[in-house]
Amino acid sequence: MIKQLTLTILAASVLSACSMAPKYTRPDAPVAANYETSTTNASNAQRASEMGWRDLINDQRLQALISRSLVNNRDLRVAALRIEEARSLYNIQVADQLPNLNGVATGNRGRTPAALSSTGTSVVGSNYQVGLSLASFELDFFGRVRSLSDAALASYLATEEAQRSAHITLVSEVAKAYLSERAYAEQQELAQRTYETRAAALDLSKQRFEVGASSGLDLRQDEALMQNAKVSELTLRRQRAQALNALTVLVGEPLTDLPPAQPLSGQIIRTDLFIGMPSELLEQRPDIRSAEQTLLAANANIGAARAAFFPRISLTAGVGTASNELSGLFEGGSRSWSFAPQLVLPIFEGGRNIANLNLTEVRKNIAVANYEKTIQVAFREVADALVARDLLDEQIEAQRLATVAQEQRLTFADQRFQNGISSSLDMLDAQRELFSAQLTLVQARLLRLTNAIDLYRSLGGGLLETTVATAPAAAPAPAK
Repeated sequence: MIKQLTLTILAASVLSACSMAPKYTRPDAPVAANYETSTTNASNAQRASEMGWRDLINDQRLQALISRSLVNNRDLRVAALRIEEARSLYNIQVADQLPNLNGVATGNRGRTPAALSSTGTSVVGSNYQVGLSLASFELDFFGRVRSLSDAALASYLATEEAQRSAHITLVSEVAKAYLSERAYAEQQELAQRTYETRAAALDLSKQRFEVGASSGLDLRQDEALMQNAKVSELTLRRQRAQALNALTVLVGEPLTDLPPAQPLSGQIIRTDLFIGMPSELLEQRPDIRSAEQTLLAANANIGAARAAFFPRISLTAGVGTASNELSGLFEGGSRSWSFAPQLVLPIFEGGRNIANLNLTEVRKNIAVANYEKTIQVAFREVADALVARDLLDEQIEAQRLATVAQEQRLTFADQRFQNGISSSLDMLDAQRELFSAQLTLVQARLLRLTNAIDLYRSLGGGLLETTVATAPAAAPAPAK
């Protein structure tokens, strides 16, 4: 009996290699073959997916923040636990492909009254059994169980890729939050200096007003200008505090015992990244790989839905010993066995199987659309980052020259005012324009730095801590 049962299980395993899932074909990427902007790569350019985030940035405080966030961030921790959840679900589904053998030991002892006994006298009976049982093992002739297992595997891999995508996103979000805090700090310091300068100017204006050298209008204009600077300083202080709070949540712990922070002007983020072709994003971006695994899972579920239209064969069997005496369980002639195959052929399901097949096909179409959308979003992110990279340096230089011009304008306006050639309105307007230009210059520098982070992330960078070491090239053979 055991030999027959083993042969049956082996035969079922061979036959279960059949799958009714449609053949998977990767959808065409719905994006252009090339990026519209310039993608000229330097000879030493690296792929973002092969560059560690410690090699991208030079600020030790930021490096420490990213390192801590990868350990303490709760969203990333949940993503890692999702992997464990998906792995367990996959292991459960795989177990359905294997027979479940159970050791069974039962005992039964009972009394039959005389009125119910065939002998007319009361009878005390016993029944003891020990053996192995096979509990309803499905012979997967049409690949239903295998398709469900394939779907569970793809879902597990999709979850794993989603965790990698969350890892990359966290690295970039911590970096951008830190840079935003540095920009607010620099702007706040600028606003504080401006406030102090305008407060001193207001004191001089009061003295001039008291001796009749200026009007009350000039005094109120200086006062308004000082208060505007105070408002800006308070606004930037609030924004900086909120940026620190956001950074604390991303890091997952208080921001203590960290290296000193560098000013925004001291930040260096590499931009010499190998861009490649849009089609290469399919392998570089874990979010795209996750979307494709979800599509594979939907494809496998179609196979399980198709197999539901065909007969389902299951086996229930047992082998062991039985006796009416406990001491006789292992004596000769006590061997027992049972074999109960079952075939279930769906005849009338009220349209359940057809509806389930339609459902799986619709879900696959949804997965295809989500996959294509993920590719399009990735293409746009890279294209946007490249456009900004090509133009931000020019924007910063133009803004720097505009700031220099505003500084010179203020110098000339102050000289003209002191000499009585022009009114204070010209000087006050020059002060406002200079302050605005200085704030805009800081913001432009922040955009350039965050753009470098966005380009790194959009190309799939952020998984590695340090750059992958490449094997040295073999020495050329000597010329003969």
